[in-house]
Amino acid sequence: MVAKIRLKKVGRKGQPSYRLVVLDGRKPRDAKVVADLGFYDPKTDPVTFEVDGEAAFKWLLDGAKATHAARRILSKAG
Repeated sequence: MVAKIRLKKVGRKGQPSYRLVVLDGRKPRDAKVVADLGFYDPKTDPVTFEVDGEAAFKWLLDGAKATHAARRILSKAG
């Protein structure tokens, strides 16, 4: 399985929020989730996010590739 760490869009029209998830890289954005790593809400002031850093690090060590947006959130989380 080619694992990808990416943002899965949730919420409603005009109020997006995202879940940081691990998916099979060959599947679409809303496919079945392999692991849930946290959330990101860009509409709050300041922007809120929470990431399970240990789980994300484990997936990255196992070869998962993070998308550009997911990489940006992971770097902010530390």
